[in-house]
Amino acid sequence: MASIKLLGIAGSLRQASTNRGLLRAAQANLPGGATLEFAELADVPFYNQDIVERPAAVSRVLAQIGAADALVLASTEYNYSLAPALKNILDWASREPNNALLAGKPVALMGAGGGMGTSRAQYHLRQVCVFLDLQPLNKPEVFANAFAGGFDANGNLTDEKLAKLVGEQMQALVAKVQAAR
Repeated sequence: MASIKLLGIAGSLRQASTNRGLLRAAQANLPGGATLEFAELADVPFYNQDIVERPAAVSRVLAQIGAADALVLASTEYNYSLAPALKNILDWASREPNNALLAGKPVALMGAGGGMGTSRAQYHLRQVCVFLDLQPLNKPEVFANAFAGGFDANGNLTDEKLAKLVGEQMQALVAKVQAAR
């Protein structure tokens, strides 16, 4: 069977963010036959319909989305909602004719934040997924408290139980892609 290509997109732009750490944990816990690369959003400008020529940074990330069999979205929570950088790249991608980059694409949602993890942001992100015709996994859900000692100073996941859950989510995502083939 052909390799399954996953694209990880972190809503946080900080290099040491715990959401990037979740993506690194996902990459380390992939089932055989799957790969996970990361999209870099720091240089992606805000979507603006007045921009006539697509910026190179946008073209780069949209090409990554187009080449991916599925997405892994890791969002922090800002004011009970998803990270603006993540929403921004989804807005850019949704402007492709016929929503060709996103429609029907499987997606795993995860996030690290305060108290309740990123539960409110992820549920808001699920609403965005409905409109974009992305196909989010229902289970397992990954909500991580970024301040409960499960991450090191560089944002790397150190909690073994949470790493196992991330691995289970990656297995479920790969299985969803395989079932669709």
